[in-house]
Amino acid sequence: MTETVISQQESNSTSIAYNIESEVLERYQEGARQQQPSLCCPTEYEGNYLEILPEEIIAKDYGCGDPTRYVNPGETVVDLGSGAGKNCYILAQKVGAHGKIIGVDFNDEMLSLARKYQQEIAGKLGYHNTEFVKGKIQDLKLPLEPVQNWLQNNNISSIEGISKYEAECDRLRKEEVLIADNSVDIVISNCVLNLVRPEDKQQLFAEIFRVLKRGGRVVISDIVCDEDPTTEILNNPELWSGCIAGAFREDLFLKMFEDAGFYGIEILKREENPWQVIDGVEFRSMTVRAYKGKEGECWERKQAVVYKGPWKQVQDDDGHTYCRGERMAVCDKTYQILTNPNSPYKNEIIPIEPYENIPLEEAEPYACKNKAIRHARESKGSEYNLTDTNSNTDCCSPGECC
Repeated sequence: MTETVISQQESNSTSIAYNIESEVLERYQEGARQQQPSLCCPTEYEGNYLEILPEEIIAKDYGCGDPTRYVNPGETVVDLGSGAGKNCYILAQKVGAHGKIIGVDFNDEMLSLARKYQQEIAGKLGYHNTEFVKGKIQDLKLPLEPVQNWLQNNNISSIEGISKYEAECDRLRKEEVLIADNSVDIVISNCVLNLVRPEDKQQLFAEIFRVLKRGGRVVISDIVCDEDPTTEILNNPELWSGCIAGAFREDLFLKMFEDAGFYGIEILKREENPWQVIDGVEFRSMTVRAYKGKEGECWERKQAVVYKGPWKQVQDDDGHTYCRGERMAVCDKTYQILTNPNSPYKNEIIPIEPYENIPLEEAEPYACKNKAIRHARESKGSEYNLTDTNSNTDCCSPGECC
């Protein structure tokens, strides 16, 4: 975590003299009872997925983007702050019978509204693949419904009682974990991360990283701002629950993903026009995607990659520099990250495999360098001495000269 991010969080925390969670819970409880147009900005969803959804869910679900368009069939998805369930029910159609959707929310009224239509929508689809669970998105290990049951049966009136409560929460995190480690293909969220308390946001990103499988990804649509919110904005409870005061500064939003260990971080969509402007600060919707899986050992298998361009050179999240048109030496881990069919880099990279395969179990440790060009002979092998002038492929197209 950079000093810049920490200083902003500390500044936000010290400016707030009210309970953010209570303000957010109260307003979204009201949003479950009666439509609150001010809680969302206009969003277009792809396809016709809304057609089977009850009007009540569409009217009482709030967001600022469409992360659902980046989900594939058969995937297991967690929707953080699932609210009335609109995104979950869209995804239930996209992932199909072999996929699974888990909506996480800590608002009982929103959970009740989402669960109200589960059987009806499952009947329309011909399968049931949605689950709505109560939890805080910054603590995806702790199931809140058994916590609630424990509190109803245990009166806390002393320090000893608090200790027993904390011990029960720790037990639940270990024995009845809400979302298991490395269990999810994709985490999405639609205008919810900004509602988390500033002091909990670092934990929030760590939890997203924890639950994703290696190679999994996160797609977040949220409200960002172009500069730090003013003190007046931060001290306004209505602006906190209205997705304004807790907005990430847009550059620091990307830095939060980087600091949590993600790679391939990219802005998928940034609204040109701000949703709101308050005290000269612009607030707009932005959708970001990031991947998990750059951690691990480096092994030498004589692989290389060529960056196609157009930039003269680029740098990845591990500090490797790729020069346009050059065969760059990479370890097997980096090679797989860059060339995997689901990689965010695959369209920019030409993969070069060695002529003689080196099994992973026989590979030597590789000391990655920031900028290392691999000679063609390293990939072909020092004994490679083939001459082939009878290739069936013509290097020139008809009507062209070489």
